This record gives sequence, structure tokens and C-alpha cells, in this order.
Amino acid sequence: MSRRAVIQSIGHALPKKLLTNTDLAKMVETDDEWILRRTGIRERRICADDESTSTLAVTASEEALENAGLTGADIDMIVVATVTGDMRFPSVGCIVQDKIGAIGAGAFDVGAACAGFIYAASITAAMLENSQVHKALVIGADALTKFVDWTDRSTCILFGDAAAAVVMTAEEGTDRGLIDSVLYSDGAGAKHILVEAGGSKYPHDAPYSEGKNPYIYMAGQEVYRFAVKAMGDACSKALKKAGMSVGDVDLFVPHQAN
Repeated sequence: MSRRAVIQSIGHALPKKLLTNTDLAKMVETDDEWILRRTGIRERRICADDESTSTLAVTASEEALENAGLTGADIDMIVVATVTGDMRFPSVGCIVQDKIGAIGAGAFDVGAACAGFIYAASITAAMLENSQVHKALVIGADALTKFVDWTDRSTCILFGDAAAAVVMTAEEGTDRGLIDSVLYSDGAGAKHILVEAGGSKYPHDAPYSEGKNPYIYMAGQEVYRFAVKAMGDACSKALKKAGMSVGDVDLFVPHQAN
């Protein structure tokens, strides 16, 4: 019988600190109405100094495990989608593995930014369906505000911090589970959204890194134009692969601020 990768439970985590549009209006030239009209955002959650991507990921994982009636010891693979790891290494996955007591479990991070959770879920589903693993945690977590320039109105209004986690297991002979996915990239657009400094090309404090931006840069119009078309194309291709039409879908949930 065929094996399917099934989501058994969900957990989430949010920092306690709120940053409202009114708060932002005291920091940059903007106001609540301007932000709300363009993004739909009223407030965002912001990590405190003692919070990081891994602290959010652990909290979300613990809630997902509790909701599934499992413990960390039951998990044999952890995949974390993030571009804001606590450190260059070890991975956030390894930190979560230790904190939840998933002794001996595999763990790694996937760096695919906004598409990260889709990539992580697709990779994990393949491992479950091929019997490489049996119970897995898939986590999407980022602390993007650690990399925000709070004087840049074009980016500081958009980003917040959070984590979500799901327990995925392999089931035989079920009609539930991940049906299909479409994974694409376009590296030619890298210049439109990036954090330039801090990697191996422009490491912190290197003389040749002087003047390189350590914060999130985004060419908003370029990213918007690409995202609208790419997300529509990906949805159409995913539906075609699954043998479905738009009329079969009750709910679309995009990862897009506006």
C-alpha cells in the first residue's frame, strides 16, 4: 500500500512584544492608514533581546508535539525552514533537537526564505513516503526584525517574528496527506531582496565588507511584480499536477504581506 505524509498536529509561537502601526509612525514617516491600505497589517510581533529563531521554534515544536500526543523522543527528523538562524552554525534544527529531547534524530535547516515551509514540507514528505523516517517535525521560523533597518520605511512596516511547527507522519492506505507541491526559484532576482553583509562574501568586520548593507534590502515593486505572477503560476501548476481545478479549492492561503 502507498505511504502518504500526513500532518497530525500544529503548533505556533509568537513573541509577546507588539509593534503597532502607531508605534512605527513615531519611528519613520508613516501612519496607520498608509500602512493598512498598502499591506493590511495593523501590528506585528517583535522578538525581545533574549528571544531568537530557535526559542520560537522550540515553543512551536513543543505545542505541536503536545497536540499530537507525542514527545521529542518520538521524532526521528527535524527540518527547520529559516533564513535567520541563531548562528551561522549549528543549525536551528540541531538546537531544537537538543531542547525537545529528540535524541538521535536527524536535523537540518532549509534556507528558502518566504517559500521555506513549502520546501521543508516537500522534502520531509518525500522522506516519509520513502520510509527514510517515520515521524518528523517541520518548522517554519524566522526572527526577521533582527535584520530590519528601522529607518527604512519600505521594509520596517512589513516584517515580524514568529514560528509554526507541524508533526508529519507516514500513513498507509489513507486519502489524507500532502498531495503535491511545486518548487521553483529565480536567482536572477537576488539583487531585489537580500541581506548583503554577514555571509562568506562580505563577512562582518572584513575591510572589503565596508559599506555593505547588514540589513534587509528590498526593491518592493520588483518583488511585488514577481511574487504576484510566480504565485499564480505555481498555484496553477500545483493544481494541474494534482488533477484539480480552481473550482475544487475552497481556500487559498498565500505567504505574502499584501
